[in-house]
Amino acid sequence: MAAAPERESWRPEALVGRKVILRRHRAENLRSFTRWYSDPEVARLTRYQQTPLTNDEIQRFFYSRIMGSDFLAMAIHVRETEQLIGTCAFSQLDGDNGSTLFHITIGECDAWGKGYGTEATELMIAHAFSSLALHRVALTVFEFNSRAIRAYEKCGFVVEGRARQAIFRDGRFWDEIHMSILLDEWEARVPGAR
Repeated sequence: MAAAPERESWRPEALVGRKVILRRHRAENLRSFTRWYSDPEVARLTRYQQTPLTNDEIQRFFYSRIMGSDFLAMAIHVRETEQLIGTCAFSQLDGDNGSTLFHITIGECDAWGKGYGTEATELMIAHAFSSLALHRVALTVFEFNSRAIRAYEKCGFVVEGRARQAIFRDGRFWDEIHMSILLDEWEARVPGAR
């Protein structure tokens, strides 16, 4: 396995797809983050706690994680309109073992179900394997988030395990599903990836 690149080199200015463009976050994106992560439905799909983040929590998260050096966080823009609709990131980049955790939130609810998240995920996976020389990209998703699970499966992620009844939502317990995609699985899906 190739050595992981230095931190600055693993942060591209942009990743361009057909529907979306991923760009580095800017300070003014905090306004959108505040709106997204104050939304009860976004909180339901993304947080272990049942309540949205407070404004102070959002601000700390944005500046320490999204704008910080430990995450590779990218803003998701609709290519045609430049509208900022969400965020995606790698965390826990492990160069020794060639792995990372993937996170994505489409914060604009009117952008759900249009394939933007799927394409953003595909762009990030391609970056992980072709530019960062990683071997494995993993994620977790709540069992009730069937739309996200379908999108991840479409991108090649497979279920590798679950934390049984780890999350309480809608009056019952649900599993937290662990999924991953490996380099050879991605190469088999993408013509010319090697």
